Amino acid sequence: MNKENSANPSEMPESLEAQEVQETAEAAEAQETAEAETAEAQEAGEDGGAAEAETFALTREQMEQMEALAGQMAELNDRHLRLLAEYDNYRKRTQKEKEGTYQEAKIDTVVKFLEIYDNLERAANQEGDEDNVHKKGMVMIFHQLQGVLEKLGVTEIDPMGEPFDPERHNAVLHIEDENLGESVVSQVFQKGFLLGTKVIRFATVQVAN
Repeated sequence: MNKENSANPSEMPESLEAQEVQETAEAAEAQETAEAETAEAQEAGEDGGAAEAETFALTREQMEQMEALAGQMAELNDRHLRLLAEYDNYRKRTQKEKEGTYQEAKIDTVVKFLEIYDNLERAANQEGDEDNVHKKGMVMIFHQLQGVLEKLGVTEIDPMGEPFDPERHNAVLHIEDENLGESVVSQVFQKGFLLGTKVIRFATVQVAN
């Protein structure tokens, strides 16, 4: 047997083991190289996209068009706000005018019934004939009219014994009376009336002192 061609069995496992270790190291190195190249490619792609985004710019004509559109939008918004304000003012004005017209018509109507109220009150306050059928009917009608006026918001001004108020009373006589204070209503000739807080008829009175 030729000694050069024969292999030592004790040396073969060590050679195979070294070869396997070398191959494993080469494979790991190749994988690391591939991963590094992939990472570089990704970074290059991101840098390229960022560079492209950073270098994007509008032309002068486009900028002018955008500025013109922004100006038009601001002008339209301003006009819209002005129209809303004008409409709101118009709505409030017309509502106030309607309320004023209704109130005036209501006052005119109520005032026309006040003379009837006075006559019914005088008839209802007459002494005697309490059992008279006609008087009972008159009293019922008078109370019915009082209820109607009350529902309309009408209230009496009966200032007997109260201080004279020129905003609500109309003084037609003055007397001296030591039993009364200064400027006190001593007699009411005709009651006044309010519609809400508005005087629709002044009370006609006599004032003492």
